[in-house]
Amino acid sequence: MTAQPFTVADVMTKKVVAVLRGAQFKEIVATMEEWKVTAVPVVEGEGRVVGVVSEADLLLKEELHDHPVGLIEQMRRLDDTAKAASRRAEDLMTSPAVTIGPEASLPQAAHLMATRHVKRLPVVDGRGVIQGIVSRSDLLKVFLRPDDDLAAEVRRDVVDHLFPLSHHQIEVGVHAGLVTLAGEVRDASLIPLAVRLARAVEGVVDVRCELTADRERDGR
Repeated sequence: MTAQPFTVADVMTKKVVAVLRGAQFKEIVATMEEWKVTAVPVVEGEGRVVGVVSEADLLLKEELHDHPVGLIEQMRRLDDTAKAASRRAEDLMTSPAVTIGPEASLPQAAHLMATRHVKRLPVVDGRGVIQGIVSRSDLLKVFLRPDDDLAAEVRRDVVDHLFPLSHHQIEVGVHAGLVTLAGEVRDASLIPLAVRLARAVEGVVDVRCELTADRERDGR
């Protein structure tokens, strides 16, 4: 049976540090410092995410305080100047927040982070209520899977599935996330597929293929 792909729910941090819309500037800074985070979700009601305040949002106050800008620059940076003059989370936050659902795949989360230029994503349910938070480091957790677990999954879901008649002739080795497939198979046309499927197992760093065709059975 093929293993289910990892989802955001599998790797997210469930204990979330958040602030309310009315949180004051210093309270937000203190929260970030206490919990060693660079951004916090802003929530209302029963935990519905309405925005995110990041260090970049807060640093605008310092930047524009020390370097006053002219009228033209103010017009060009209306959002920034407004945030620099703000003191509450609801005025400082970036809204709407970039969020993701707990059922999303890890590649989907990575793509969203890359395209939206964010380092973490609040994880919300269908009502927008926060369930956790996923960061770049969380997405890397799959690469901490033990080599034995990876070997077992590659053998079960790739080797045994693709080569039911010759699977006993195939060796699966894993070291530091690098999978080595070695041995003889009856159908050489399946070798590229085996490599592709093994590489797709979450936690696999790369695949070294030493599979060859069983020439005797291949009639050569």
